[in-house]
Amino acid sequence: MSGASSVVLERVISALREVLGDDGVRTGDAIPAHAMTDWTGYTPTRPAALLLPRSTDEVARALALCNEAGVHVVPQGGMTGLAGGAIAAADEIALSLARFAGIDEIDMASATMTVRAGTTLQVAQEAASAAGFELGLDLGARGSCQIGGNLATNAGGNRVIQSGTARDQVLGLEAVLASGAVLSSMTKMTKNNTGYDLKQLFIGSEGTLGIITRAVLRLHPPRGIRHTALVALDDYDAAVKLLRTLSARFGNDIGAFEIMWPDFFGFGVALTAQARSPFAQAHPLYALIEHAGLDTNDQGEAFFAALAHALDTGLVRDAILAQSVADARALWAVRECTAEFPSRMDPVNFDVSLPIGSIGEFVDKCRAALDARWPSNRSYYFGHIGDSNLHVTVDGRSVPDVAHEDIYAFVYDMLQPYGGSVSAEHGIGLLKRAYLPLSRSPDELAAMRAIKAALDPKGVLNPGKVI
Repeated sequence: MSGASSVVLERVISALREVLGDDGVRTGDAIPAHAMTDWTGYTPTRPAALLLPRSTDEVARALALCNEAGVHVVPQGGMTGLAGGAIAAADEIALSLARFAGIDEIDMASATMTVRAGTTLQVAQEAASAAGFELGLDLGARGSCQIGGNLATNAGGNRVIQSGTARDQVLGLEAVLASGAVLSSMTKMTKNNTGYDLKQLFIGSEGTLGIITRAVLRLHPPRGIRHTALVALDDYDAAVKLLRTLSARFGNDIGAFEIMWPDFFGFGVALTAQARSPFAQAHPLYALIEHAGLDTNDQGEAFFAALAHALDTGLVRDAILAQSVADARALWAVRECTAEFPSRMDPVNFDVSLPIGSIGEFVDKCRAALDARWPSNRSYYFGHIGDSNLHVTVDGRSVPDVAHEDIYAFVYDMLQPYGGSVSAEHGIGLLKRAYLPLSRSPDELAAMRAIKAALDPKGVLNPGKVI
């Protein structure tokens, strides 16, 4: 709780109206439902107010007012998060940058895009494409998630093995501290060795150190046609061997290597237009692979030949090759079925990372342990193994009367011996805060708290999240 009384909140909200205007401050029933919770489905809560600033200056003035009064402020992006990091309490103020959106500039010489934090990822991708470039970041929530949120959570997504995480796309950053001070290092230079790289403090900090308002993003040469294949495999070891074989042949032209165990694959297939598998029979494991080189004339002959060789040698059991953009979208629709999780189950989501060679063993042990503990459970396994990321989702409806916290503790306890991370790309937020010590040492946590105290001494920015 913020400790701010209703009288203090009313006074601050009144002052905020003077800064942002009546249409920039919403209260009561004027606050839309999507500002009350994220994709976790965590208990919706209406914040005391929702701020909609239109500029960095308005963000700074609003934060200065709240900081002076000791009122908590929770930054919000597209509300597509899966860790509860953008959910505000009833006595806190939410701040959305949805109105501070747009592309400020695309610099052709430096191959950079200057973008406002409220811009959706898809808009940024389309602007880059129109200018003859490609933005390296991509994820299923592209149409809703915002650049500010992508950076604040260091989003991963589908192309990490090709272009890196959100952090790797950033050259310059502008962020507003709780005090209202604006740290603006909007550099377009790759080399800038002038002291501490302050932008890295805010990327992945989930709005606990400052609010990201603008960024300078790297742009990449456009990839040629993306060639997509869905392959069936004997086991996890075969998947790793195939990944290494393709990486040795094509380098980072392999843009995605998404692995799906049968439970997840079956769930995704059931939601497609045909509602049936493209394979004639079931298989132990599936991989969705995307190849995209820099040659715009590449028709995929070398990629498809490599898969044909894998078939001939028995490394791959079967393969479906997309012959059109529509085919590719249909294959990706199976993998992106996670958007349906909240409406079709009570998802208990795990977004973990562990050494690539251990992922298959962990899945087997996790499945066996869950089945032994809760025989009725339904669990789903999938991930981006090229960047060590595994996702596990347990349907809470299949284990009635079992608290989500019990499931979290059970799975994370199995992760610890592998030296894994409790969060690969979704952040910590509310839901993983108690488990952060499983992945970070006491000294590391102490350093985090010291940085928080230095940049936000009153603790008004996104309190109770991360640490």
